Amino acid sequence: MNILILGGGGREHALAWAVKQNPKCARLICAPGNAGIAAIAECAALDITNGDAVAEFARSNGTDFVIIGPEAPLAAGVADRLRAAGILCFGPSAKAARLEASKGFTKEICDAAGIPTAPYARFTDPNAARTHIRRRGAPVVVKADGLAAGKGVVVAMTEADALSAIDAMFGGAFGAAGAEVVIEDFMEGEEASFFVLCDGETALAVGTAQDHKRAFDGDRGPNTGGMGAYSPAPVLTDAVADRAMTRIIRPTLAELARRGIPYQGVLYAGLMIADGQPRLVEYNVRFGDPECQALMMRLGGQALDLMLACAEGGLDGARVNWADDHGLSVVMAAKGYPGEYETGSVIGGLEALPQDSLHMVFHAGTARDGGGRIVASGGRVLGVTGRGGTLAEARARAYALLGRIDWPQGFARSDIGARGV
Repeated sequence: MNILILGGGGREHALAWAVKQNPKCARLICAPGNAGIAAIAECAALDITNGDAVAEFARSNGTDFVIIGPEAPLAAGVADRLRAAGILCFGPSAKAARLEASKGFTKEICDAAGIPTAPYARFTDPNAARTHIRRRGAPVVVKADGLAAGKGVVVAMTEADALSAIDAMFGGAFGAAGAEVVIEDFMEGEEASFFVLCDGETALAVGTAQDHKRAFDGDRGPNTGGMGAYSPAPVLTDAVADRAMTRIIRPTLAELARRGIPYQGVLYAGLMIADGQPRLVEYNVRFGDPECQALMMRLGGQALDLMLACAEGGLDGARVNWADDHGLSVVMAAKGYPGEYETGSVIGGLEALPQDSLHMVFHAGTARDGGGRIVASGGRVLGVTGRGGTLAEARARAYALLGRIDWPQGFARSDIGARGV
C-alpha cells in the first residue's frame, strides 16, 4: 500500500515508525514531516488543512490510505473531502471532530447522554464569566472553547488565577479559540488517557496512558501540550476501562449517531478517576502527543492493521495483541516553552543513539539547517522513548537515551513516570 500521513510532530513520527514496520506498507509519505521522519519516509510540502489540495496530492501519488495525525485538518473537514473523493482515510468527520474543536459541544453531548463529567457553564461575555468565578470560587478549570494546541486549559487553584485566565482568553491569548470559554468545577482524582478506535458502529479499546501536562518537575509550572507519558496507565484497570466504555464512550457514540454523526477514527478520552469511577475531562479526536509515542512503541506494526480495520468498517473482527510490556516517552523542549523560546539551536548526539524496538527518539519540532545538522524548530522538540518489561525498565531506557543527547538549549522533566514506578 501507498500510505500518506498528515502532520509533522512527534505523534506523526511515532505513527510513521509503526506503520513502516508493517509489510503492507510499500511507500510512505509524510506531509510536512520533520528531520526525524525524513529518515524513514518521503516528506512533502503540503497544506494539510486544505482538503482539496490533500485529495489531489493523494490521487496524483497513488495513495491507498491517508492517516490524519493532528486535530486541525480534522476540524477543517479534510477527512470528509478525502471520503468524498473515494480515498480511504483514518480520522473523523468535521462534525464529529467538534468533540475536540468545541469544549461546549462536548458538554452538550454529555448532558444529552448522561455522561459523568464536571458541572460547567459556558460564556461569551467576560464580565459574566468573572461573576460566575467569584460566585463559584476556586479551584476551577477555565477552558478556551476551541482548538488551542493543547494549551487552552488553565487549572486555577485560586480565584485570582481564574480571573487572569479569563482576561487572557478573552484578550486573545488563544485567538478565536478563546472567543467562548467553558468554566468547570475542579475534579479530584487521578487523570489518565483512554484510546478507543471507532468505525461508525463498533468501538475497540486500543490502549491507555498517563501524561504529564505541567512544564516542570513535581507537576509545577504552566500547562503544556505534554511533557511526557507512559503506557499502560496503572489507574485505568480493566474494571475502570469497562466502566468508561459503558458509561462514557458508548453513550457518546450513540448520541452522535442519533444526531447523524457516526464517529470513525480514534477517540481519546481524558478521564479523571476517583475510587475506581471514571469521569470525562475532555475528548480529543486523534492520538495524544506524547501518549502516541509510548503507545506506538508497544503496538508496533499492528497499528496499521487496526487503523485500516477502523477505516474500512471492520473493527468487529479486530483484536489488539498486547505484549506484557511498558512504554515511556520523555519530551525534550526548548527552554522557555510553553512561553517564548528560540529556534535554530543545534542538537547533537542523535546519530549515535540506538533506534530499535526498545529505544527510539521521536522527532517533533526538528529540521535540518544548511549544513545538514539537526536543529530545533519548535517548542516540544524530541520524544525520548523507551520500552521494557516493566515501567521501571522503560523509564531507565528513556532517561539513558536522554542523557546522551547534547542540547544545552533544551530541557526535560526528570520525574516522568516516577509516580507510576
